[in-house]
Amino acid sequence: HLPSMRTPTAMIVGLVLCPCGLLLTFTGTVAPNWRQVSHISDQPIDFVLEQGIWDMCSEQRSSHDRLCGQADELGYFEQVPVRVAQGMMPTSLAFTLLGLVMAALGVRCWQKEPRHLLAGMAGLVLLVSGLLSLVPASWYTHELWTLPAPAGGTLIAGYSLVLSYLGSCLEILGGLALTLSFHHCCKER
Repeated sequence: HLPSMRTPTAMIVGLVLCPCGLLLTFTGTVAPNWRQVSHISDQPIDFVLEQGIWDMCSEQRSSHDRLCGQADELGYFEQVPVRVAQGMMPTSLAFTLLGLVMAALGVRCWQKEPRHLLAGMAGLVLLVSGLLSLVPASWYTHELWTLPAPAGGTLIAGYSLVLSYLGSCLEILGGLALTLSFHHCCKER
């Protein structure tokens, strides 16, 4: 029986989901909108403060005047969930890149047979990268209403936080799909 030239479906799923997860997690990491604060007392009604893990921006919605690099007078960036996110999100991105390189070398569509062990290992690395970004996103969400904010403000989760969540989930699912390659290693033995 001849070896099949087709790439296993699980590998394709992993190779589609993980780069999408990387893109979403990267956007979530760099965009300054993990949380929005609106209806702040002593500010115009259309004034919104966006807090990320690296930067804070304010925007006047009616005029679209946006100003980033706002001073952190409340010690927001000193909070543990923000500090943890600053460390774990870039670490997650590095793990995702490493996992994708390993996956590309393991799946190797230009070879007759994929390297199942390498693809499975890539799946584990990508699974870890997804967990590394899911932890800070979850912790931040849990602490969303306790982190320092201007007086009287209404707090909502920002798009960066949502994208970080989605990216984490895609990486975890893609990583799990690639770990199914270990099944082949066991069958070969």
